[in-house]
Amino acid sequence: MSPQPEMQSHQLRTMQRYYAMHAGLYDATRWSFLFGRKTLITELVKHFPAPQRILEVGCGTGHNLRLLTQAFPSSEITGIDLSADMLSVARRQLPDSVQLVNAAYDQPLSGRMDLILCSYSLSMFNPGWQLALDSAHADLIPGGHLAFVDFHRSSAKWFQSWMGYNHVRMDGHLRHALRSQFVPIIDRARPAYGGLWRYLTFVGKKR
Repeated sequence: MSPQPEMQSHQLRTMQRYYAMHAGLYDATRWSFLFGRKTLITELVKHFPAPQRILEVGCGTGHNLRLLTQAFPSSEITGIDLSADMLSVARRQLPDSVQLVNAAYDQPLSGRMDLILCSYSLSMFNPGWQLALDSAHADLIPGGHLAFVDFHRSSAKWFQSWMGYNHVRMDGHLRHALRSQFVPIIDRARPAYGGLWRYLTFVGKKR
């Protein structure tokens, strides 16, 4: 069942307020939590040397977009994010060739993407993560690939609750959905902070 429009609107407003407060501090405060981002892009270079069109979902302040422009200098790169405040930070540190879209990713953009990256974004789309996955599936060309790194799960209930307070769902719900829509090429969960939580790295081909 799809989330009701009023639920979606409330969630969107909540996330916009959250990131309006955090945009200026995001990169300085999140680096110690967001494991696997650079490693994933390094692996993408090995598997996909020349994707023509790349989209990042939930691109935030543009950290990954900077790495993508360096790794794939000839690609057309687009970032989409709900927060205008985060995109304002991104715009100041990205080349003009990178297109930025200020919107929720609840419908496909073009259906012409070769590679879509979701990095620490889908765990915060609650509700909305399934719509985002469906949109990514529709946006990819036949044979296109989704690359994903995000929080996976934690057995510590207090930590799950604390992350939930910060709008992050952390109960392993995304892995099955990824496998159902994409054929896995990379599919691994690794521990962080001595096993307090695990983060998931996934690369899959569109089914």
